[in-house]
Amino acid sequence: MHSDIRVCSAWTSAHDRPVYTFAETCPECGADAVNSAPAPFSPEDRWGEYRRKLKRRARE
Repeated sequence: MHSDIRVCSAWTSAHDRPVYTFAETCPECGADAVNSAPAPFSPEDRWGEYRRKLKRRARE
């Protein structure tokens, strides 16, 4: 799953703050823009089963 919002890939070296955009490139410096959202989960998550169990217990 990807977010439509992207962030400048060179923001740490080219900007004072993150620059967000919907375009493929940064509007300020022209660098590539990358997906700003982290992956929702990882299939290799070793502790996911335990976190889900704790979440279910908290709901009860």
